[in-house]
Amino acid sequence: MNPRTIRSIHGRRVWDSRGRPTVEAEVTLADGSVGVSITPAGASRGTREAIELRDATLSFGGLDVLTAVGHVNGEIAQALRGCSAEEQAELDRRLIDLDGTPTKRRLGANATLAVSMAAAHAVAASHHVPLYRLLGGEGATLLPMPQIQIFGGGAHAGRRVDIQDFMVVCPGARTFAQALEWTAEVYRSAGLLMQARGSLAGVADEGGWWPAFDTNEQALETLVESIERSGFVPGEQVAIALDVAASEFGRDGHYTLGLDARTLDSDGLIELLVRWIDRYPIASIEDPLAEDDAAGFARFTQAVGARVQVVGDDFLVSHAPLIHEAAALGAANTVLLKPNQRGTLTETLEAWRAAQAVGYGAIVSARSGETEDTTIVHLAIGWQVGQLKVGSFARGERMAKWNEAVRIEERLGERARFAGAAAFGRNSPRR
Repeated sequence: MNPRTIRSIHGRRVWDSRGRPTVEAEVTLADGSVGVSITPAGASRGTREAIELRDATLSFGGLDVLTAVGHVNGEIAQALRGCSAEEQAELDRRLIDLDGTPTKRRLGANATLAVSMAAAHAVAASHHVPLYRLLGGEGATLLPMPQIQIFGGGAHAGRRVDIQDFMVVCPGARTFAQALEWTAEVYRSAGLLMQARGSLAGVADEGGWWPAFDTNEQALETLVESIERSGFVPGEQVAIALDVAASEFGRDGHYTLGLDARTLDSDGLIELLVRWIDRYPIASIEDPLAEDDAAGFARFTQAVGARVQVVGDDFLVSHAPLIHEAAALGAANTVLLKPNQRGTLTETLEAWRAAQAVGYGAIVSARSGETEDTTIVHLAIGWQVGQLKVGSFARGERMAKWNEAVRIEERLGERARFAGAAAFGRNSPRR
């Protein structure tokens, strides 16, 4: 018998960083190797994402996952038992065909992804190699540029601030570990600054500071001040990355910024964001327009795409066909890769390959509802994506991932390469 044949699959309900149920899968191979993985969950979601299956019951506000867990232990386990886990694409194709819907709404993307990732971990364990090495071979030595939240807003912080993520990247850092060191200083400085002003309201879903600002732009001003107080040169050593998440406050081409008490059309929002790019050391902007505003996305990309990274998240939902459509329109130049937006590793990899084919960059990303699972770190390194977005620099579910990358960089030793500013390609931060 093939030692990497699936002997058993077991699903269970576990809990994410918001205290909500999620799905864990455990895959055991014929040789006794075991892989375990947990599916994350998002709060800000694109309408074209694969669907996580939740129970429409009173339990946990209708968010229970016992039906999805039942699918793992029932249909999925029966269909995959005896199959080779080594052929990831074939395994994932079986999952896709078994579900039979375009969005995984029958079995649930939370069920299919947990099994897809756990199978990959089991094969890596069988080969006695870490997952990133299984995915990328000996050439998997590129450590990604971390994109780390300092202030949380939008759906991750009670919409106290309209913009969802105010993050930093460290184009001046020479190693992954150094990028984390610099970010730790900025995170600490930002917290002390907000505390001194009496405008700190706690910690947001992804571990960033939950601030009380008077305007959205005040957050940018404060972030620049935090970088400077930490002893770094804004835009040269440490730059800013934003996740606007415009779908959360945009409808029918109009965008309402509640904090600023104003409503803008697409051109008005583009004008505002361009002004911010001119004024602040911004290197990357994610979802600057809503997912249904492709024309606005294209106009924004045309205006600033040679200067900053324009990232599609809700707009592209890690879906290869949408990436090709966006490229034809000239909309965005970078795709966010979130495995649970598609429901299998293979489909996520197809999105990365589509991005490469059209000349786009990519960022492997966590979700706001996370766990101790570190699979995305291995995807970023194994697939040599070059950028990784996990959330902030606090809370165990975030630090587990940053720490995993630190360990990998150390184990690689002199073979380790840090993506650095080159991760942005032609959109490198201004010097």
